[in-house]
Amino acid sequence: MTRVGVVVVALLAGLGAVVAAVWVSPWWWPAAVLLVWAGALGAWDVVQRRHSVLRNYPVLGHARFLLERIRPELQQYFIERNFDGRPFDRDVRSIVYERAKGTDAEQPYGTERDVYRAGYEFLVPSMAPCAVPEELPRVRVGGPDCSRPYDMALLNVSAMSFGSLSSQAVLALNGAAAAGGFAHDTGEGGLSEYHLQPGGDLIWEIGTGYFGCRTDGGDFDAAEFADKAAHDHVKCVSLKLSQGAKPGIGGVLPGAKVDAQIARVRDVPVGRTVISPPYHRVFATPRELVRFVARMRELSGGKPAGFKLCVGSRRQFLAVCKAMLEEGTAPDFIVVDGAEGGTGAAPLEFADHVGAPLTEGLLTVHNALVGTGLRDRVRIGASGKIATGTDLVKRMVQGADYGNAARAMMFALGCIQAQRCHTNTCPTGVTTQDPRRARALDVRDKTPRVQRFQEATVASAVQIMAAMGVTDPAQLRPHLLRRRIDPCTERSYEELYEWLAPGQLLDEAPASWAADWKAANPDHFTV
Repeated sequence: MTRVGVVVVALLAGLGAVVAAVWVSPWWWPAAVLLVWAGALGAWDVVQRRHSVLRNYPVLGHARFLLERIRPELQQYFIERNFDGRPFDRDVRSIVYERAKGTDAEQPYGTERDVYRAGYEFLVPSMAPCAVPEELPRVRVGGPDCSRPYDMALLNVSAMSFGSLSSQAVLALNGAAAAGGFAHDTGEGGLSEYHLQPGGDLIWEIGTGYFGCRTDGGDFDAAEFADKAAHDHVKCVSLKLSQGAKPGIGGVLPGAKVDAQIARVRDVPVGRTVISPPYHRVFATPRELVRFVARMRELSGGKPAGFKLCVGSRRQFLAVCKAMLEEGTAPDFIVVDGAEGGTGAAPLEFADHVGAPLTEGLLTVHNALVGTGLRDRVRIGASGKIATGTDLVKRMVQGADYGNAARAMMFALGCIQAQRCHTNTCPTGVTTQDPRRARALDVRDKTPRVQRFQEATVASAVQIMAAMGVTDPAQLRPHLLRRRIDPCTERSYEELYEWLAPGQLLDEAPASWAADWKAANPDHFTV
């Protein structure tokens, strides 16, 4: 007998049982219906061949799949401690939520963290703390080749595309940027009306797909780029080389998701699958990369131009520095994206094992620019799991000038870390294109939440710096951040890592850098 036949027989037998039960007493029919359902399900479980568990444990085996489905929620709400959840622990999420709501993000009774655990880091307070400045500091972005520099806030919205985020989420983020005076990175998905409508400052990012400035064949369209980059709300332009959570991977946007709106924003055909390659067409060598960034600055009318990357080979980045020196021009900014950064979806192997974490990435870029004498003309942004004032200060100690946050901004929008960003079933309307789900995000309510979070986080960073005796981020030094090595030993970042002197690579490279510096070729991405 076929599998369908077995189920049919089970249903007919069950139907007979229901009729008999109703004949005896109408009060018995619910139980009879339940038995019929269980019998039919059990019959199907026995004859199906996909799940061995269900063949051996019909009906009961479904409990295993149910528990597996709700495991993340059980872990997050009932099992994990306040300080050991991943990707963000409950303490961090609570800080963001409280600051977004405008309530006190304070905790009584002391820290729950083990301060003697290896890897614990702490900032060094001063015996003579400074007064907290009334005006929050900003960072001037724009080197000698830039005619329209931009004053960047210490914390900004990191790259998240329309399409990955709902239109409501983009509107709220940009409205907050407009009200709070910080920048909003568009992500590589194009420059949409939702980015432009609220009036916030924008960093227009383009990736390998050149969405919003691409020809029919997928190449970079200089004329369209120049036209859109001229918009008053676009303050900087950025070229995405790689993303922390998935460096070296392109992207695929299924045709089913390419509706008329997304097609218009991205300059792609409606309903056709769009592939973003893992590599750029506009450059193939470090020298060509530097030239193209300079061309972006020229096409944008002199606005700051830079690039974003997840650091991999130090030798390759040194090759880019050599190209800057030989070409006589440099990016106005470089955003370093750490391997701990977020994404809507990425292969687990890439998210877990490919790319340098933010600490190593920042140290590499900062030291390379210092050692080649370029650091004073290039600003460094840090992106990757920045959510608190402490995070921001630590990254500035490690070499950054400012920070960008994505998932923390999503928390401020109401994200609950459900980790369903790639399923189009986001329960809070942040990362979905489902109109019914997206409508749950009220723009008028969430806009001030994001603004309050950003303002409170920067204020917290400034307050921490004041406690360290620092009045300006430029005064932060490596000895002000310490890491515990073991229960009896701790060291400062000044001791743990090598810090190059200005121009040191040009004079005489230290032994630890000499081989990479010698092999770095401005005309080839040598691994």
